Amino acid sequence: MREQKPDRPYNVLFLCTGNSARSILAESILNKVGKGKFVAYSAGSMPKGSVHPQAFALLRKFGFPTDGLRSKNWDEFAAAGMPDLDFVFTVCDNAANEVCPVWPGLPMTAHWGVADPAAVHGSEAEIAKAFRNAFLMLQRRIELFANLPVHSLDRMSLKKHLDEIGRTSDAEAHA
Repeated sequence: MREQKPDRPYNVLFLCTGNSARSILAESILNKVGKGKFVAYSAGSMPKGSVHPQAFALLRKFGFPTDGLRSKNWDEFAAAGMPDLDFVFTVCDNAANEVCPVWPGLPMTAHWGVADPAAVHGSEAEIAKAFRNAFLMLQRRIELFANLPVHSLDRMSLKKHLDEIGRTSDAEAHA
């Protein structure tokens, strides 16, 4: 992706409309599994203003960091002085179809759609299952991404890998 090995971790932004569940989960997962290689952020086009309590509970249950996680507008990352972004991933279909700001750093993008666990209505067990399924799918995709030899792939090859990761099915994520 770059001419030489980066002198800093790659900056990754996960986007979802509400920035209360999926993108928050993804931010925390990558900050743990990609520590030292990646720095993850999340944002939304119409943030809810708070993180879904089930997202926090699940992350804590599995030992993932929750410090500093908050629901925020994606405009924060298009502002002057923000870190250059290397990758931007949409994790919901709505955000994938929206007109995004121009991101600093001209990042590579991909769509990694995941069903919205915050939209599930039902028993506590059904809601918990929806969050667990979203978490597992994101974790699998992020682990695949974190293990790519990013610095040694050309842009076209890297884009192909990113798109393939986004097509990882539910069955593969839960294997």
